[in-house]
Amino acid sequence: MTRALFLDRDGTLIVDVGYPRDPALVEPLPGAIEALRELQTSYRLVIISNQSGIARGTITEAEAKAVHNRVIAMFAAGGVTFAGSYYCPHAPDAGCRCRKPAPGMLLDAAVELGLDLALSIMIGDKPSDVEAGRAAGCGGVIRFGPDVDGNDGTQRCDDWQGVLGLVRAGG
Repeated sequence: MTRALFLDRDGTLIVDVGYPRDPALVEPLPGAIEALRELQTSYRLVIISNQSGIARGTITEAEAKAVHNRVIAMFAAGGVTFAGSYYCPHAPDAGCRCRKPAPGMLLDAAVELGLDLALSIMIGDKPSDVEAGRAAGCGGVIRFGPDVDGNDGTQRCDDWQGVLGLVRAGG
């Protein structure tokens, strides 16, 4: 069993543009590639992302796949390798087990990739990311972004340099 960083995608790894359908608009957040290149020596990196635009008809599955492939390629070009990527294509009212805040994607990743959830950290910018990490039993949850609101008891980081420091210190 090994530990992982579970990473939300839009607003955490890349600039959040709503429902991304054009791969040309994919832009990594400043410092994400550099931080993850270092952190992948100690953690397996796993993308965990709600993509309800598919169920809503805002984006097609082909567009979602093209955006995903661009994300993977951009991070790979910077020396970052993801152990896995999990996406929920369902609408918020679908009642599925995979849509965050439900922990289904994290639980599936843990089984499929041999991950120890208690040693793992969920990093995301939304309350649903926090709730999914907690529901899955992650040992740590980091709330990411300068516009984070509310007081949910998580550790917070405004940028990837802050995430890197916090994870290095034990998350």
